[in-house]
Amino acid sequence: MPLLEIVQTHHVTAMIRLDETTAGQIDQYAAFLPAPADDVVDKALAYVFSKDRDFQDYLRTPEAARAPRSLRIRRYGRDSDAAEPANGAVKLAKAAETGHDSRPCSRDGAA
Repeated sequence: MPLLEIVQTHHVTAMIRLDETTAGQIDQYAAFLPAPADDVVDKALAYVFSKDRDFQDYLRTPEAARAPRSLRIRRYGRDSDAAEPANGAVKLAKAAETGHDSRPCSRDGAA
């Protein structure tokens, strides 16, 4: 029986790097459910965050509210007051949608 339950919600796009093995297991778990890989990552993190008692205690501290934001997030759609992405980000987003990204990649897959 799967440990994760997938429910549709409003999403943002975030750029992250993963270990190649982890990325493969995400794909495998997505096929196992079946569900989109994005939902697997989202629900897996939500599950870990909810089960980590030390993290839940940390969230109630003033330090948690002051934590620096390091995740690169793009907001589209309903977030009309969010900052518009730069033209380059729009091109990358469109390239990702079509699967045609002309940027050169490094050996580790990062752009």
